[in-house]
Amino acid sequence: MLPMKRVLIFLTIAIVASLVPSGLAADSPTLLPNEFAGWTKASSTTSTDPAIADPTNAALLKEEGFTDLETSEYTRPERKITVRAARFADATGAYGAFTLYKEPEMTPVDMGGKPGESLGASLNNRVLFYRSNVLVQVTLDRITAMTAGELRELASMLPQAQGPAKNLPILPTYLPRQSYVKNSAKYVTGPVGLARAGSPIPEHVVGFAQGAEVVLGQYNSSAGTATLMLISYPTPAIAGERLRQITALNQNPPATSNPELAAPFEAKRTGPMVVLTAGRISSSEAKSLLASVNYDADITWNENTYFSKKDNVANFLVNLVILVGMLMLVALGIGVAFGGVRLLVKRFFPGKVFDRPEDMEIIQLHLPK
Repeated sequence: MLPMKRVLIFLTIAIVASLVPSGLAADSPTLLPNEFAGWTKASSTTSTDPAIADPTNAALLKEEGFTDLETSEYTRPERKITVRAARFADATGAYGAFTLYKEPEMTPVDMGGKPGESLGASLNNRVLFYRSNVLVQVTLDRITAMTAGELRELASMLPQAQGPAKNLPILPTYLPRQSYVKNSAKYVTGPVGLARAGSPIPEHVVGFAQGAEVVLGQYNSSAGTATLMLISYPTPAIAGERLRQITALNQNPPATSNPELAAPFEAKRTGPMVVLTAGRISSSEAKSLLASVNYDADITWNENTYFSKKDNVANFLVNLVILVGMLMLVALGIGVAFGGVRLLVKRFFPGKVFDRPEDMEIIQLHLPK
């Protein structure tokens, strides 16, 4: 018979061994589901190296907050598709990568979910979409009538970021819709993305170290195509300082590989944003395009509004009416009780307690006439 001490040691080792796998699984959740819409995962590989995800744009993925990748092959009878899912630190990174990978020839795809939560684009047998902080590229063997519904089901099964990490950037919503060139919006948060997007001004003038975020879009004009660039900063003071530097570029234009993006620039500040135009656009059209962008402060009310039953104003008023009614009933009851007692006393004890003659005499002054 084993000593009690050794039995306890064996039990401890067995318990720890049974808990370790589940703990590891909880810390390393998979990105892609094992099954969706009749498709079954046949093989899968994972990596945390952005160079494996995209050797050409590894620096861009790292700048956008890339964390891990899963590449899986799904099969069903006589069919096969490949799905690559890249996760980012937040939804901003996934959205930025989506805009930079999206091609002008792609057509929009409805990926379901809440408005703005996910967005997709397709070209031939390739579909690119994001949902929350996950960017997905699907390579199809062929497109069928059920493909859109199948991909929406896949999107709904992807893990989502929680808390502030799930918030998408607001800056792209300021891009005007009139004369906008389809699929031209590019959202960037660093110098690598800025170079990839084709910025008319250099990185050091943008000032990413001061918390800048940038969105660029192409617009049709009477002279050709122009670039509209929106730069958001944490405060209006920083934006004003950067606007002065951008305006100075008109006197000392920076070198650029794209002559169409050369100075002069039309620029303005609206709130903490700097807006500028470059490219083939007349001065009047540029000013009109700038005028269509105006900062609208987004105020979040985070003070407790006390909607509990105890603190609700309407509930308080109802309770107040009830209290007044109860006090009136109590007063009526006391009045009836007092009058009833007086009548009973007068009946059984006439002239003893109430209406005594000596208390009812009238004082007379007997004044002379």
